[in-house]
Amino acid sequence: MPSIEVEVSLAEGVALPVAPEAVERAVRETLRAEGHDAGEVSVAFLDDAEITSLNREYLDHDRPTDVISFALHGEGEPPLGDVYVGVDQALRQAAELGVDPGEELLRLAVHGTLHVLGWDHPEDEERLDSDMFRRQEEILRAVLAGDSRG
Repeated sequence: MPSIEVEVSLAEGVALPVAPEAVERAVRETLRAEGHDAGEVSVAFLDDAEITSLNREYLDHDRPTDVISFALHGEGEPPLGDVYVGVDQALRQAAELGVDPGEELLRLAVHGTLHVLGWDHPEDEERLDSDMFRRQEEILRAVLAGDSRG
């Protein structure tokens, strides 16, 4: 029987303003919304130093970022991937945008999972009008509507 496996981890010293179980639900909902009933995604929450190191090593950007994703599956295989969320950067973004920090972390988990599934977006301001961002927000609304947070 197919299953969706989600693993959430926190780097040492990283605290989340959202329950890890909510992150797991967000990833599962994203996979199901995209038509997958099987797959494996890990989500690691990192501090600025750790996400900067990954950003430098894999993307040649020497700065913190909000999310980095790696798709590890082949074509036609169930989704398999790693999502790394920069918590410090996410919290700064939430403050700048005036959104709940937990919501922003769930948004980034959805965003990273969509990248694992092959979605992409422009890097400039047009990204906010991209199909990927619209899909991300649609899935996030469904996740938040089903999240009792209790």
